[in-house]
Order: sequence, then structure tokens, then C-alpha cells
Amino acid sequence: MDASVFQFEGKSVFVAGGSSGINLGIADAFARHGANVAILSRSQDRIATALEQLRRHGGAAEGYSADVREAAAVADALKQAHARFGPIDVLVSGAAGNFLAPALGMSANGFKTVVDIDLLGSFNVLRAAHEFLRKPGASVISLSASQAFVPTPYQAHVCAAKAGVDMLTKVLAMEWGGDGIRVNSIVPGPIEGTEGIRRLAPDDETRERMTARVPLGRYGSVDDIAGMAMVLSSPLGAYITGVVLPVDGGISLSGPRDFGAAWAATRRES
Repeated sequence: MDASVFQFEGKSVFVAGGSSGINLGIADAFARHGANVAILSRSQDRIATALEQLRRHGGAAEGYSADVREAAAVADALKQAHARFGPIDVLVSGAAGNFLAPALGMSANGFKTVVDIDLLGSFNVLRAAHEFLRKPGASVISLSASQAFVPTPYQAHVCAAKAGVDMLTKVLAMEWGGDGIRVNSIVPGPIEGTEGIRRLAPDDETRERMTARVPLGRYGSVDDIAGMAMVLSSPLGAYITGVVLPVDGGISLSGPRDFGAAWAATRRES
């Protein structure tokens, strides 16, 4: 296979939530392969640290501070990125929030916060980006979660928010296909070293139980997710749109996960 399909020299990549975790890993992968990368985050300190990493690969990288829940601020950041790098070839929407709580132990504000970050934030990023995307040819990727289609106790807020993200993916794939824009979701499994897995598996017992449910027998890596983002954004993914793609070692096949013990552990710690 021609390795040039993974060359992104001169391409423009925008990653919302790109200052840490999986999102930073995706931004870094594209930077390593020659792309100009823009990242969005609420934290100026994290942006500065992430840009140091991204610029080590020799390409251009810029960072913008905004909360994905604020549509005007997101639109302004995308406008600046477009002015700096031109039409956006790859857009990744990855900002997310999560915590463990039973529905009866969760406030309305707690539920709303996760829905606002995950679902409203995704809408704000994708909606504002449309005018700046390359047409035809842009690849839009949202980061989802298996809670979108696997009902999971202590995760009612995430289940609701991510189900919305996946349906948004499918609707926009239909609406934007005429512009030559492809819209897909990647569903990461348990990924080593991320904030998400630290929250969902905060102790060795929960970690062992989760690992045992992965058919491939291991946690994933950030590179596993970044690699799929590159495939979807390369010529190999040119006819793929509207797909919700698990990259999870098969863990979503094992059905609901019970985070009751993990939640109880977090309550003891607090």
C-alpha cells in the first residue's frame, strides 16, 4: 500500500479539546505526518504545553482558548484558524466530561453539564466549522463512547449525551454529503493513561475487571485512536461517512459495565 496516503503535508487539522489525552494524541499524529494543527481548549496553560509538543515535529501549530459550550467563542477560534491555515481538511470534536454517579445521586446541573459539554459542545464545534471546511474533501470526526449504545449504570448523563452525538453524526453525514464532507464518530474503548479511564477505573480491582471484559485482553493506546482518525481522513476513508466506529478491542460486545464498585470507591475517597 502506498504510504503517501498517510501524508498530510499542507493539510489543516483542527482539534477541539486538543490540549490533552486522546485529542492531543490525535493532534500529535497529524503533526508528525506534516499537517498544520490548530487546537482548542479552555486552559491556556495546557495549550502552551501542547503547542510545545506539537511544534517539535517541525510544522506549524496554533492554539485557541474557548469553552465549547460558548458558540460565539468557538466560531471565533475556527475563524482565526481558517485565517491562519486556510480551509480545514480535518475537524475533530473531542471535548468531553464525565463522572460516576447513579441517576438519583446526580443533580440536574451535573447532568446538564455533561450534556452541554459533550452534545451541545459537539454541535457548536461542527456547526461553526461548516463554513470553514474544505468542500469537497473534509473529514469530520466526533469522539463518542460506547455508553451511546450500551446502557451503563452510573453513566446516565454520558449515555444520553453520546447517543445524541452519534445521531448528530448520522444526520450531518446526510446533510453535508452534498458538500463532499464526510462525518463519522470514533468510539474509543478503555485507553491507557487517559483521564477518562482514571475516573471510570480508579482502583486495581475495577481495572482488572474491565480488562477481563476486553476480547483483545488489553487496554488500548492513544495511537490506536489516532491511527483510526488518520485512516478516516485519508484516501482510504474516502467513501466512509455516517459511521459510528468502535475502536475498543471489542469491549462493547460484552454488554453493560457495572461501575457500582468504582463509584462506591470514589465516595469513600471523598
